[in-house]
Amino acid sequence: MRIPLYQVDAFTGRLFAGNPAAVCPLTEWLPDATMQAIAAENNLAETAFFVPQGEGYLLRWFTPTVEVELCGHATLASGYVVTHILTPEKRSARFDTLKAGPLEVTRESDMLAMDFPAWPPETQLADPRLLAALGKAPRQSFVARGRNMFVYERAEDVAALRPDFAAMRRVPGADAIVTAPGDGGIDFVSRYFAPSHGVDEDPATGSSHCVLTPYWAGRLGKQRLRAQQISARVGDLVCTLHGDRITLAGHAVLYLEGTITV
Repeated sequence: MRIPLYQVDAFTGRLFAGNPAAVCPLTEWLPDATMQAIAAENNLAETAFFVPQGEGYLLRWFTPTVEVELCGHATLASGYVVTHILTPEKRSARFDTLKAGPLEVTRESDMLAMDFPAWPPETQLADPRLLAALGKAPRQSFVARGRNMFVYERAEDVAALRPDFAAMRRVPGADAIVTAPGDGGIDFVSRYFAPSHGVDEDPATGSSHCVLTPYWAGRLGKQRLRAQQISARVGDLVCTLHGDRITLAGHAVLYLEGTITV
């Protein structure tokens, strides 16, 4: 069996930046074990698979080790493949998902915009094991849908973090969104660590901004925010809060097109 494969750098306007995602359009589902094996072989933060469903597609995402409930950059990459390669006459791509509900990616000028859920975080004391693993105490800690968010005073604090990933892996299901105010036209910065999901640091994460956007919109008193994920590859996003939904917008660049043989 031969399966199309596209690799797209998401949340960036240039190659070798943002977050690379693999996208595999299918005519019908492969066995879960096969999709997981493909994701492991690709060895990227996420591989997206989708099959036709009605006027749109059913979409799933896999890290090298697990299937996840929501992935922003691989959804952006999937939208790019649909609207720029498979059906370039279309301005949008609609996806249904198993756990995150309906998602839509729309071409807006030279960017792609995604309609995603907003997940407002709630103040909660952090697991002391996570704090020890991060190495520097945050100003505040929050939780939203099982995701841990830690707020620091300065962008430099976030950039300087060198987590103990082995220690994080000893905390079941642990992840860490770390964030701080930005500057120079950037409203906030962040990083995302998820070693228990097979990704020590994700370069540019859409799903973390489902938590970050309502927090920073409330703190800064503005609905539209410019965000930067300050990983080594750097990701740039425009986030807009609309009640219980958000719009995440960014660029995407095609890096690779090929075929998998299984």
